[in-house]
Amino acid sequence: MTEFADGTPCPWAGSDPLYIAYHDNEWGRPVADDARLFEKLCLEGFQSGLSWITILRKRENFRAAFAGFDIAKVAAFGEGDITRLLADAGIVRHRGKIESTINNARRALALRYEFGSLAAYFWRFEPHPDARPDDLSWEALRKIAHTDASKALSKDLKNRGFSFVGPITCYAFMQAMGMVNDHIESCPQRLEVERLRAGFVRPR
Repeated sequence: MTEFADGTPCPWAGSDPLYIAYHDNEWGRPVADDARLFEKLCLEGFQSGLSWITILRKRENFRAAFAGFDIAKVAAFGEGDITRLLADAGIVRHRGKIESTINNARRALALRYEFGSLAAYFWRFEPHPDARPDDLSWEALRKIAHTDASKALSKDLKNRGFSFVGPITCYAFMQAMGMVNDHIESCPQRLEVERLRAGFVRPR
């Protein structure tokens, strides 16, 4: 396992090198790139009912199968693509989730037209710092499955026709994209993520 000289890392990272690399280099770091945001939202949807490490191990296969999560390309997928994806053992072969990803790409195009970018839309839901918990221990943070902000995002996305975007999925998305920093207090990555968030220019 990676050595953490400054403290104890988030326990969920475990000992899997892929999980540790994701925890150390991606999770919680602010994202403004539309393709990456769309990918994160879709993969969180595919995770529903599964473990994140399962999705992480298949992530490169997902990227290949879904055209690098290029929103316009995925939005153009048709029945032939659904058949192809259902036969792809490298991804999660769930018709509902596959069809949801294509639907969500089409909805994402509308969002991008309305707000200029997906990033500008999503970052509108960043919670105020006062809404975040004072207790940053693992015991406290692990109990947070959703928040008022993730409920608001979920509701708005559903109203716009998105699917597989419940409050829990939206909160996991917000954690992953850096809209909140849920690294525990003792985790060395927490301070780095705070530094990155402080310097991050919110899309408008």
